[in-house]
Amino acid sequence: MGLLSSILSLPLAPVRGVIWLGELIQDQVEQQLQDPATVRRELEEIDAAATAGRLSEEERKQAQRAVLDRRLRPPGGTAAPNRKE
Repeated sequence: MGLLSSILSLPLAPVRGVIWLGELIQDQVEQQLQDPATVRRELEEIDAAATAGRLSEEERKQAQRAVLDRRLRPPGGTAAPNRKE
């Protein structure tokens, strides 16, 4: 029965390949976004832009919070962590 099911599911192989590739790309992007060196570089770029006057203090704080919230988000998650201020 394995051979028959393989033959019948052969037309779906390209779809499975695209799904697998999408999952692989998603994993790579999440790893890169969670990399501490990437987070540090983004924070340094935000500080440099604020120092150069391209960002206001409020914009700098919002940008830093966005980077740190993304860092604290669990892998694969889409919701920001619950924070009490």
